[in-house]
Amino acid sequence: MNNNRIMVVDDEKIVGDMTKMSLEQDGYAVETFLNGEAALARLREQEFDVVVTDLKMKGIDGMEVLRTVKKLYPETKVIMITAFANLDAAIEALRGDVHDFFPKPVKIKELKASIQRALVK
Repeated sequence: MNNNRIMVVDDEKIVGDMTKMSLEQDGYAVETFLNGEAALARLREQEFDVVVTDLKMKGIDGMEVLRTVKKLYPETKVIMITAFANLDAAIEALRGDVHDFFPKPVKIKELKASIQRALVK
């Protein structure tokens, strides 16, 4: 078991559940959240090594999650996922220092590879 902490924020419960299950099989400590508000509350209590967040969510969206993560923990890597992938969203995310950007549905193998790259210090 490794001691890397991963946060997954997605308003689709099935996405969070499946990602959590798959990452935990690789030994990661994973916490999932259905909205940005709950995720940001947790981030104020606990640092994570990687945050995987959906871009489009009601209320606090993925860009706000990204900005808050980078403000609180500049070294934490953020991976953005979205069903609404377009060039403008990708450019905005990259300007916000996102580590990686994936359209949904995310291939778990690609997500795991991105997480592994993010954890190389």
